[in-house]
Amino acid sequence: MSIHILFEGIDEPGLNRLEVYQRRGGYQALRTALAMSREDVLGELLTSEIRGRGGAGFQMGKKISFLPRGDMDKYLVCNADESEPGTFKDRELMQKSPHMLIEGIVIASYAAGIGRSFIYIRGEYDYQADILEAAIAEAYEAGYLGEQILGSDHSLSLVLHRGAGAYICGEETGLLDSLEGKRGNPRLKPPFPAIQGLYQGPTLINNVETLSTVPHIIRMGAAQYAEIGTQTSTGTKLVSISGDVQRPGNYEIALGIPSREIIYGLAGGPADGREVKLWFPGGSSAPVLTKDDLDVPYDFDSLAKAGTMLGSGAIIVVDDSHRVLDVAYKLAKFYAHESCGKCVPCREGTNWTVKMLQRIEAGEATPMDLDIMASVQDEIIGNCLCVLGDAMAMPVGSIIKKFRAELEEHIEAARERAGIGSLENVIPVGVADAHAGPLPVH
Repeated sequence: MSIHILFEGIDEPGLNRLEVYQRRGGYQALRTALAMSREDVLGELLTSEIRGRGGAGFQMGKKISFLPRGDMDKYLVCNADESEPGTFKDRELMQKSPHMLIEGIVIASYAAGIGRSFIYIRGEYDYQADILEAAIAEAYEAGYLGEQILGSDHSLSLVLHRGAGAYICGEETGLLDSLEGKRGNPRLKPPFPAIQGLYQGPTLINNVETLSTVPHIIRMGAAQYAEIGTQTSTGTKLVSISGDVQRPGNYEIALGIPSREIIYGLAGGPADGREVKLWFPGGSSAPVLTKDDLDVPYDFDSLAKAGTMLGSGAIIVVDDSHRVLDVAYKLAKFYAHESCGKCVPCREGTNWTVKMLQRIEAGEATPMDLDIMASVQDEIIGNCLCVLGDAMAMPVGSIIKKFRAELEEHIEAARERAGIGSLENVIPVGVADAHAGPLPVH
């Protein structure tokens, strides 16, 4: 079912301005929170069990509770880099209701005892960045940011920082390095940002959608919010639907509804005469599902049991008019281009996968290449400094597993086009060596 919390009145003209946002009840949740103790606000976030909406799905309240207590400099960083292909929900939130994000940042910083905050926004979001800067200026002028907010003992500075268009800066530690003025490379963990993050201080990093939900949790009450969705995936989720559907766009849904209801019910499904071939449930880095998986409930745990992940909530639909080889190639090429090159499995594995897929198209491959390519994806997963290598290996590996027959047809057809000959005459490596007898000893 479609339900509106974040998107309630989102298209009202002028909602990006403080006057309109306040008229709709904006910043009342902040007043409520500041009248509570920090521990009680954190308790509400813990009770709501809201999980991060940026990709990892870790509970926000628990993440805050990991930060050390005390008077040391602590930081809140809003990850607005939104560079995952297929994801465009945060852009709409920042463009249409920037004060909702700002209010969420102030409440979260109060719960965590944080005095300095940043929004790291994707470099391509120039229009949205201008809107955010104007909203931040309004919030300072109205006393929602700055010293002793609304007469309380809580003070908070907020700075908007524009990125430079690198996918790797969506990874939280790469983002921190970029924010510090360094090249956006991921850091070795541990230490984790909650202990040693921005400027070596304890740092809370959350996504735009996660922080924008915070005022609604305080307004509704955590218990009421937790009743929406499922027991382990509470609340609503913004999903960005793109690809081969008739009504692409952003939709707000209650977690746990059947995926078919999103793809066909809300987005209209593929064009007449076409059917779903494969779909990415959580952005391009999620392992793919097929038309047989359309009834999987759309929530964190159900998708994990299906062998994939909810990720950023970006559903990319591919219909049966596309070659699966093209999908795998575009994926691999994107991640090879965006790899920072810092660790070997990602740097070499992504480029090698691109070349193997090109080999199939050129008619130079055999089915054994698919086995080798699948094993390489397994070696990449879990062995990189960050998850960029996994982001390619997981979907490519799932494509090889689920569409092997089609890929073998590609190999056969490409060999015939290239004039190399049928696979029937190919003796696999190893078999040929066995027939050749032992190697001569010199």
